[in-house]
Amino acid sequence: MEKSLVLMGYMGSGKSVIGRRLAEFKSVKYIDLDHYIESNEKISISKMFKQRGELYFRKKERFYLKNLLSKNFPCVISLGGGTPCYFDNVDYIIQKKNLQSIYLKTSPSALAMRLFEQREHRPMIAHLNSTMELEEFIAKHLFERIPFYLKAKHHISTDDQPIEDLVIQISRLLT
Repeated sequence: MEKSLVLMGYMGSGKSVIGRRLAEFKSVKYIDLDHYIESNEKISISKMFKQRGELYFRKKERFYLKNLLSKNFPCVISLGGGTPCYFDNVDYIIQKKNLQSIYLKTSPSALAMRLFEQREHRPMIAHLNSTMELEEFIAKHLFERIPFYLKAKHHISTDDQPIEDLVIQISRLLT
């Protein structure tokens, strides 16, 4: 794998799981942008949001995204769900020559099923009390984000697809 790969999509679309497996499969480094930010800032993203606000976080996110993408070594990077939607992040990503971008497309119903049990660990959806409420929230949010996600070079549907099949499908795109 000569080029690095950026995975984007809504929370719960499989960016982290697929990213880790794909990096392992391709024998390259895996980087989760959110974890990279937390480790460099020495604070969790949820605390950063609470203490310093979303704009502060988004500026840091942009800084670390540029930092990571300026390092020319092959790797798999999972973005936060909102990363492509702020500043000119998605355009910056798609203009990089040594980079492939993939949108992990997942339906609101599949996302709601995946995320419902995890919602207490995800501040943005912790207040939602049913899968129906969650699905409605996701559908509205996705509507705003899809134009950014669709700028990715490749789009892969993750609904009802085993992780290993997705890894193989994505790795074929990279050859």
